[in-house]
Amino acid sequence: MTLSPLAQGAALFRPHPDVDLLLRDVLESARARAHVFGTEYELIWSEIARSVRGGKRFRSAIVLGTHEALGGSAQRAAVEVAAGFELLHTAFLIHDDLIDHDWVRRGKPNLAATMRAVSMATGSEEGPAQQWSEAAAVLAGDLALTRAHRLIGGVDVPRPQVEQLLDLLDETLLVSAGGELADTAYGLGLHVPDLDEALLVCESKTAMYSFRAPLRAGAILAGASLAEQMELDHVGRLLGRAFQLVDDLLGVFAPEDRIGKSNISDLREGKHTALVLRAQQLPVWDRIAPDFGRPDLDRETADAMRAALAGSPAPHLVEDHVRQDLAEVEVRCVTADLPDAMVEFVAGITGHVRTALDDVVEHVRASAR
Repeated sequence: MTLSPLAQGAALFRPHPDVDLLLRDVLESARARAHVFGTEYELIWSEIARSVRGGKRFRSAIVLGTHEALGGSAQRAAVEVAAGFELLHTAFLIHDDLIDHDWVRRGKPNLAATMRAVSMATGSEEGPAQQWSEAAAVLAGDLALTRAHRLIGGVDVPRPQVEQLLDLLDETLLVSAGGELADTAYGLGLHVPDLDEALLVCESKTAMYSFRAPLRAGAILAGASLAEQMELDHVGRLLGRAFQLVDDLLGVFAPEDRIGKSNISDLREGKHTALVLRAQQLPVWDRIAPDFGRPDLDRETADAMRAALAGSPAPHLVEDHVRQDLAEVEVRCVTADLPDAMVEFVAGITGHVRTALDDVVEHVRASAR
């Protein structure tokens, strides 16, 4: 069959009102209960809610879209699981910012930065305020993770499906944490990965909880066969890897107002992305290496590094890898025994990732000028 180029892509990332309402109710209830422990604890829940509101909601959209495309009828359960994945995503972001010592998320102060500012406004010294804010971020991530587990594990569906969802959540946490640990080791220089290891991190972190697990969760709720679930898992692995490779390119070449964070932090931290690993095999690396991973990397030097990378084959090699992954997704969808509606839904996700890739290619060209 012929794949629709964007299919449902235009509507894919619109927040679902039922998911938003459930998240609001869950988090407001927790905030109200937290009030007895003081305004700071109440603020943590308000900040978790703010973090949730800022997301694109595509993980919940994948759960709901997959459930619908496979003919599922457990609509309320799908909404609850979808909301659980948004809370899972929020928990990972809060902990990820803490691990990376980042204080900005989506162009605004993140949870830890807000808590630090509140502490300093009440007279705390900078050192204790930072330590307290980091503790608050650890706890906030744990709280969001627990709420996600409760939503996903508490759905009103037959017990075998609940057990499958809980097994999936356990697998998601196990794989994602392993990917985060490896990524942190690479960033600290404890081990320099090769390209296969870097791609495995993409599959373990972003792909697992953002694509593979939401696709499988929607399929479980729809009563899909194990074969269908495993096919969607493979599709999700390819989509997630492609998505992360695009995100890594955006993190270097896109303007900061486009990505909502620093576009020199990856270079400053010495992050071994596929882009960097490709560049290390090319003559351009002689121009990059002296400043790569410099904690005091300034913007002028970073701009020169960016221009050198943009003028090299490195970003185009990463682009080729993304296009190959997306092409494999399309081939698998055509040859796999999946319903037409599911094929069309996956085509919408593929089209969105391809559009993001085309966008970053333009940023690379601009950086090379």
